[in-house]
Amino acid sequence: MPSLSKQYILRGSFNLYFTVNVSIENLAPCKKLVRVELDATAVDAALAAVTKDYQKQAVLPGFRPGKAPLPMVVKKYDAEIKDEAKRKLIGDAYRQAIADQKISVVGHPDIEEVQFGRGQSLQFTATVETAPEFQLPEYKGLPATLDAKTVTDADVEKALDLLRGQHASHHTVARPLASGDIAVVNYAGTCDGKPITELAPTAKGLTEQKNFWVETNDGSFIPGFAAQLIGANAGDRRTVHVDFPADFVTKELQGKKGTYEVELVEVKEKVLPPLDDELAKKFGAENLAALKTGVRTDLENELKYSRSKAVRGQVVRELLSRVNFDLPETAVAQETRNVVYDLVRQNTQRGIARELIEQQKDEIYAAAAGNARERVKLAFLVGRIAEQEKIQATQEDVLRRAQQLAVMYQMPFDQFLKDLQKRNGVNELYEQVLHEKVLELLEKSATLSEAAAAK
Repeated sequence: MPSLSKQYILRGSFNLYFTVNVSIENLAPCKKLVRVELDATAVDAALAAVTKDYQKQAVLPGFRPGKAPLPMVVKKYDAEIKDEAKRKLIGDAYRQAIADQKISVVGHPDIEEVQFGRGQSLQFTATVETAPEFQLPEYKGLPATLDAKTVTDADVEKALDLLRGQHASHHTVARPLASGDIAVVNYAGTCDGKPITELAPTAKGLTEQKNFWVETNDGSFIPGFAAQLIGANAGDRRTVHVDFPADFVTKELQGKKGTYEVELVEVKEKVLPPLDDELAKKFGAENLAALKTGVRTDLENELKYSRSKAVRGQVVRELLSRVNFDLPETAVAQETRNVVYDLVRQNTQRGIARELIEQQKDEIYAAAAGNARERVKLAFLVGRIAEQEKIQATQEDVLRRAQQLAVMYQMPFDQFLKDLQKRNGVNELYEQVLHEKVLELLEKSATLSEAAAAK
């Protein structure tokens, strides 16, 4: 049901003082219909004001600039005068109604049913989406569990071995393939008795390869593939059976069984360089002791970051679970598009073919929609907490964030700022900074408990 009409004094483009009749109707959660009416006196006054502005600049034959009679100005520029007066009156009346009714609008209004003309009242409707109304739950002291993990000497040694691996050499050896070796293979794969490309046209690399290097570890290529080659010698042929995982990157092969005819071309032994001062210098360290210290520091920083990320994830989930409220659908739809764009971009960067992404668009959209609703809900909660705690994003905060992003994207800072302003992205940075400050508050105020150490 519509609310009772209320009258407000109109102030705006023309410095006019006329009553604005406003009525509000709730169409749905987070959606209102605002009906606005201005009497004919206000319309005629606005038209007169715009006409005088046009008269000052009008250039008509036989008259000096600005001296043409009003009737002639109206006759020549009638359509333009009406459009400008209507646009300004609607803008002023809409903003005044929203401000006086204290409506928190999300996005842009949908202006319809406009009635406007000389000697007539101005009437229009504005359909608006509004911020949700909800009671802010308790957000301090949210529970979170910390991983009991610490950086050990074994962790440091493992990281050093990874660094050694970056400078490893590979020597062809005349012996059976062993764990840790590289198998150089030729293979041809089938699924359900057909070449894999018949099921997955874009998966040419999974169907056939020559001189393909496969590390003999669980995470290499297709799970279970390399393990079945252990013990083979160069020149041997083996039939390898694999189970494609349920989450395999190629959708058409998920959960299916594959068969590969494999020829082992070469066995290559991976030889790590010695862990010494010479290796340390290749990574910019003065000596091996300095390299070990740097590696430990990096691991501790990574652990600190992962713990912070885990705590924030837990307190955010807890906060979201403590309150439910309706969300403006336009905001959810826009955020869904943003999430879809991010998912597609990430998959493209991972090398997934666009054809495969297109085939998975329904699943991508479904995942994005759920994620988007949580992100929109969290954004409203963050905004309310920032208001409650008087948290603000300063210009210095935003510039600092912009500098960090410029470094991340390897762009000159001035160029990054220009691109940011060109796409109206400054407000987005303010939101990012505010979001970060609120999450920092939630993390610092969380009630932490330590998980039991794994045995």
